[in-house]
Amino acid sequence: MDGEGRTSGLVKSAAVKLSEMGERTKELGTAMKDPHRQRRIILVIVCVALLLDNMLYMVIVPIIPDYLAELESEQSEHVHVVIHPNSSSANSTSLDKSNKNNLDVQIGVLFASKAILQLLVSPLSGTFIDRVGYDIPLLIGLSVMFVSTCIFAIGENYTTLFVARSLQGLGSAFADTSGIAMIADKYTEESERSTALGIALAFISFGSLVAPPFGGILYEFAGKKVPFIVLACICLADGVLLLTVIKPFSNRTRENMPVGTPIYKLMVDPYIAVVAGALTVCNIPLAFLEPTIANYMETTMHSTQWEMGLTWLPAFFPHVLGVYITVKLGAKHPHLRWFYGALGMVIIGASSCTVPACKTFGQLIAPLCGICFGIALVDTALLPTLAFLVDVRHVSVYGSIYAIADISYSVAYAMGPIVAGQIVHNFGFVQLNLGMGLVNVLYAPALLLLRNVCQMKPSDSERDNLLDEAPQGLYDTIKMEERRAKKKGYSSAGNCLAVDENGFDKFRAQRSVSEESSGPEYT
Repeated sequence: MDGEGRTSGLVKSAAVKLSEMGERTKELGTAMKDPHRQRRIILVIVCVALLLDNMLYMVIVPIIPDYLAELESEQSEHVHVVIHPNSSSANSTSLDKSNKNNLDVQIGVLFASKAILQLLVSPLSGTFIDRVGYDIPLLIGLSVMFVSTCIFAIGENYTTLFVARSLQGLGSAFADTSGIAMIADKYTEESERSTALGIALAFISFGSLVAPPFGGILYEFAGKKVPFIVLACICLADGVLLLTVIKPFSNRTRENMPVGTPIYKLMVDPYIAVVAGALTVCNIPLAFLEPTIANYMETTMHSTQWEMGLTWLPAFFPHVLGVYITVKLGAKHPHLRWFYGALGMVIIGASSCTVPACKTFGQLIAPLCGICFGIALVDTALLPTLAFLVDVRHVSVYGSIYAIADISYSVAYAMGPIVAGQIVHNFGFVQLNLGMGLVNVLYAPALLLLRNVCQMKPSDSERDNLLDEAPQGLYDTIKMEERRAKKKGYSSAGNCLAVDENGFDKFRAQRSVSEESSGPEYT
């Protein structure tokens, strides 16, 4: 009787747990039907993906150089003993210098390979995202990142690690672009969009700055595999959540969605070009200092390993502060976003010029915090501006526009590990920082071109003014009608179309042109 009672108790307990799981699943399903709660869940998924990508980007900083140095040392010792068993110490010293220079080049190429492949793939991924939506590319990006992280964990030679790093760039080209584009698509109001993108930037910053100490500590006490296994598990969980919540392969009706503006047309837009240039220039100091600051600290300040590992960690707090301030100011004074970006570039320039003057670890923290604070101002002010420019001047599809932003970042981080070391070797660390600071200060006035962007309205877009480019399909036509009705304060449900001050209905005229060119029915 006792056995039967225990069995029935276990069965009841299991039934209760299954019932609770069913209720939680129903609650999740109900949450996904609510647009506001759905947006929050999607924001969490995207932020975790961005966090992972940037942790993977930076976690190898304290791991790979030391790991490759050990491999190189073992191989060189073995080759030296076999080929030159009786060679002198002088020959051994010259061989060590040659190996060190070769290792530095290998590390620089390995670090840059991610950004280089991301730079090459981003134009294609942006077009792909515009055609298939945001969720499937995000799933593709997470899957590739999971595979690359696993390869990092098991890789034991330079070729394997290079393949893993390059694969990470491929995954980032899909995950980063589709994630940011998904946020811009779900948050259509400017204030909400700015806040959501600010949260995403905070996760990006946290991932970049906390990854080196995270990787260094786990590598020191648990070995090379553990940091990558932990990140692979988080990546897998985020992918499962994406499949569970968004269900990217169910009920897709792409034929009714608008056709995005080709990426080459966006690139020649002068406003977008100015923003893209600012994103590249403002990230150059960070991209160029990451591979060179440790050597400068070691030779000038005689810093310890833990000081070099924690160099960028204090900068996380001013970065988050910069995001918060820019979001708040942008909500109150959206017409001054260009000024916040220009101010950020001036702060970056001034901070970069003061880095060589620092002689202690404590002094160095201040300009590095200034650089990250300025980057927060620029990114938080200009990323929402890109979406706004697409809304008012092109078509509200965001894959290609944020692929351009991804390209802007990748240009800086592809050059950094390769070019920065050569500049320091040929001209010096001081000249590198002065040059980066000067470039940022000189570029800041270019953002004056954006001062009137906030005054643009959707009716000013090229799709509205140029009659040679008619609405693409029924969905696009209805969206244009709803947008005009919203601007004029009417409801499109009542067929109240907005007219201009002369009583001329431009939308109806454009629709008649579309009907004449495409036939009696919309395609």
